[in-house]
Amino acid sequence: MKKLPGIFNDVIGPVMRGPSSSHTAASWRIAMTSVSILNDRLVKALIEFDRDGAWAPNYREQGTAMGMDGGLLGIDITDERIKDTENIARTRGISIDYQISSYPTDHSNTVRLTLWGASGKKTEITAVSLGGGSFEIRRINGFPVSVKGEWYELIFFSKSEPGILDKIKNSYPSIDLIAGQEKDPVMFQLKQGEPFPEELVFPLKNIPEVFDLAVIHPVMPVIAGKQTEMPFSTFQSLLEYADKTGQDLGELGLLYEKCTSGLSGEELFWKMDEIVQVIEKSIDTGLNGTYYHDRILQQQSHLLAKAEKDGKIKDAVVNRMIAYVTALMESKSSLNVIVAAPTAGSCGTVGGSLRAVAENLGSSRQDIVEALFAAGIVGAYFAQGPGFSAEEHGCQVECGAASGMAAAAMVQLMGGDARQALGAASMAIQNMIGLVCDPVADRVEVPCLGKNVSAAVNAYASAIMAISGFDAVIPLDQVIETVSRVGQSMHPCLKCTGRGGLAITEAALNLKIKLREND
Repeated sequence: MKKLPGIFNDVIGPVMRGPSSSHTAASWRIAMTSVSILNDRLVKALIEFDRDGAWAPNYREQGTAMGMDGGLLGIDITDERIKDTENIARTRGISIDYQISSYPTDHSNTVRLTLWGASGKKTEITAVSLGGGSFEIRRINGFPVSVKGEWYELIFFSKSEPGILDKIKNSYPSIDLIAGQEKDPVMFQLKQGEPFPEELVFPLKNIPEVFDLAVIHPVMPVIAGKQTEMPFSTFQSLLEYADKTGQDLGELGLLYEKCTSGLSGEELFWKMDEIVQVIEKSIDTGLNGTYYHDRILQQQSHLLAKAEKDGKIKDAVVNRMIAYVTALMESKSSLNVIVAAPTAGSCGTVGGSLRAVAENLGSSRQDIVEALFAAGIVGAYFAQGPGFSAEEHGCQVECGAASGMAAAAMVQLMGGDARQALGAASMAIQNMIGLVCDPVADRVEVPCLGKNVSAAVNAYASAIMAISGFDAVIPLDQVIETVSRVGQSMHPCLKCTGRGGLAITEAALNLKIKLREND
């Protein structure tokens, strides 16, 4: 059965601190997993970025180093201490160095970690960030692997000797072995959806030919291995299933996640309710005022209420939408806890617009939870296409995807059916195709704030159009395919490198110099 993207693992989340999910959250997950692979007390780490990759020019400004440090030190990504990882590493006597290097890569967000343990053990790991906090470890000490943080895993090496495979299979008779390159030594990788009991691990440790055994725990919120058959797969079959059952998109999103996760509807509802609580708190934090020394924009979210009070602006829904989107972006840029939905750089769109519309409609908490499942299934189909990496496809897969998700969620809140919600998502994404990613001074603030606000208002307009009976014309799956095609033709300088677009204007370059001088 094909492993499908999960709403909680790949779309609505992670819950995190930091300016960027692809930089900060993915780096944290890579580092946490890498320390498990080292399986020794960490004393030294060298982190290398390829000079031609997207991370080389901005790994500090966009939070890659912060996330990496936090993961290496075992500090949770929502922990306040992640803002102070350099001092914590120094206190613990752990050396963490960063270097721009040149090495073969097949992804713009590639990082190579070399870790040394207290016993003298050395491990080299190559990993990539796939967007929205998703990641994949692709090589361990030169051996090809695929570790995405969703499974309990055992990785170990063995001398290539007669009978060794039988010995290992005797320890794990019910688990399929994934062998690495056929050379001496051979690397083995075992995956399962439950923890490995010590009574199974212990015999393996005692096989003389086995060495460098590491137990890897999942770092994703939903553990793999419990997926069940989905009653729909393609976009067309989703529409047909919706017509047949009469279920709205929120119900279909919940069903999708039940099938991909194996969790009950009740468990999933409460997981999403917790997400809503985090979003609400993040908005309130932003509205109450935030400050962070190393950012371009200080608080602006309060200005809407003042302008409204002065009688300068009167559209209550849009005003609130702009205020809430801005508050979420301000929480993000001040390193407070936010929900990346689908990314940290686009975290304002879905949460901010939904709260504004929900307040206007008098929606209940249950309504909002169901709306987020509607947003989630749109994001899940997007994840099966281009994914959420701006370094590969520009901001059309961040704010563009978020706008489509928000539009579907709003239709859900407004009482629309699944076809209307998917039509709204299609129209919203159509309007964002070709959106470039050109963060000024390598901070995820300008023009990111304006793009989030535009994405939210675009979603609102698209939802109203869909509810009113407007024709989206192009089905959502074909719109998503177009996003992939346009992303592939987009020049690399327009994909979150800081080397094109607004990032190279005179004002932006002067601001970058000023911020560096302040640091």
